[in-house]
Amino acid sequence: MPSARGPRQDALDEPQAGCGPVPGARARGGGLLASLQEPRAESGLWPPGLPSPAFVALTEVALLTEVALLTGLQALISFHPECSCWSRPEAPPGRAGCRDYQGGALVGDLCEDLCVAGDLVYQRCLYYERGKKVLQADWRGRPVILKSKKEAFSSFQPLGLLEEAAADGDQGFLEAELLLLVAGEVKSALGLELANGSLGRLWPGRRGPGWRGQVASLWALLQQEEFIYLSLLRGLSRHVLPVLGSCGHFYAVELLAAGSAHLQALFPLGPAAGVHGGWASAVGSIALSFLDMVHHFEHDFAHRLHLCDVKPENFAIRSDFTVVAIDVDMAFFEPKMREILEQNCTGDEDCSFFDCFSKCDLQANRCGAQRINSNLQVICDKIFRHWFSSPVQGSGLSFQLQQQLQEVVRECADPGGPAAPHRAAPSIFWELQSLLQAALQELQVAEPQPDPGLLKLRATS
Repeated sequence: MPSARGPRQDALDEPQAGCGPVPGARARGGGLLASLQEPRAESGLWPPGLPSPAFVALTEVALLTEVALLTGLQALISFHPECSCWSRPEAPPGRAGCRDYQGGALVGDLCEDLCVAGDLVYQRCLYYERGKKVLQADWRGRPVILKSKKEAFSSFQPLGLLEEAAADGDQGFLEAELLLLVAGEVKSALGLELANGSLGRLWPGRRGPGWRGQVASLWALLQQEEFIYLSLLRGLSRHVLPVLGSCGHFYAVELLAAGSAHLQALFPLGPAAGVHGGWASAVGSIALSFLDMVHHFEHDFAHRLHLCDVKPENFAIRSDFTVVAIDVDMAFFEPKMREILEQNCTGDEDCSFFDCFSKCDLQANRCGAQRINSNLQVICDKIFRHWFSSPVQGSGLSFQLQQQLQEVVRECADPGGPAAPHRAAPSIFWELQSLLQAALQELQVAEPQPDPGLLKLRATS
């Protein structure tokens, strides 16, 4: 229920801290123009108080130069997704959103904390591009991420059923009709036909105060494929972020240590990186978790889940090195994957959808619906190759084991390559898992053991 207290406007007026104009740019004023000063007329040939022709020409050149520089800077800021954050100064859901919450037009289990209690505090903008917004916030001392595919609640297609029901005084609104619409949105987003019992996580609940706001908010969330994925998989997968709550069209997930191509290990390893053998042990644990995720997405759902955008930035690790997919905008279950791949083509190059490929049937000029590469192959190519492309001295692993890992990862990433013996993918998977487990055991045995005499001395002191 919305609180009778007014919304906290101070919490909504936080400036975006993720990006912004170049520090000091405003203080420098006119830049090139400010550096020009009108020379005083020292001869009587030019009337005092009027700028000389030379100064006017120089000023025009400086003005044009500065305009060009500012235009280039603005283009750079607009192009960089992170730096476009600075031009959107309001935190979600904004003043209008909190007014809508107070009026019952939108709801969510996080709205009270965000708009009234101040327990959900905006920190900074992480990403903004074409309306998609990713923000960092603090929720009761816990760092979280707030996400929405579009910036404004009003940008989402409204539910026509609600508008018709409002005109009819809510008398003709049938929950069965809403159930069909929710199932239709799930099928459109995921390509899956779910039984009514499977929609419980997305159902707004029984009618009551605020029910219309619940339905309107749910409808905005259902137009975001990632929200549907994360909601339906909540509690079913340790490799997917759980949805923590929502307010209107924004939903919250936990903040984890995301990967980056600029990190040596691709993921922040924390204290493990400074321990002898710690780097290799951490990487081995992360690699094993990637394999567990591959097997899980392949076998543990009714349909295979395909990852079509594999890069370090789309994954994160927990403190125990469990891998979590933090961006599933480009993840598709098998029925949707087949629908995406089956397009017109004139060659195989037309049958590539990011990291998911099929082949072109030149007789029918249609791409095959069957994906010909796999999650494992892409992860070997884009993640494992970075770690196991060549033996590393001082890693704590034997040269022989490192060389075996290098060869199997190369074969996994390019199974059709000239050096590959064309083995089935399952055999490569199990060999990789076996080698990584052997690596962790080898590192554990090689760990320096404490001096027994020192332990005895500590025990008696």
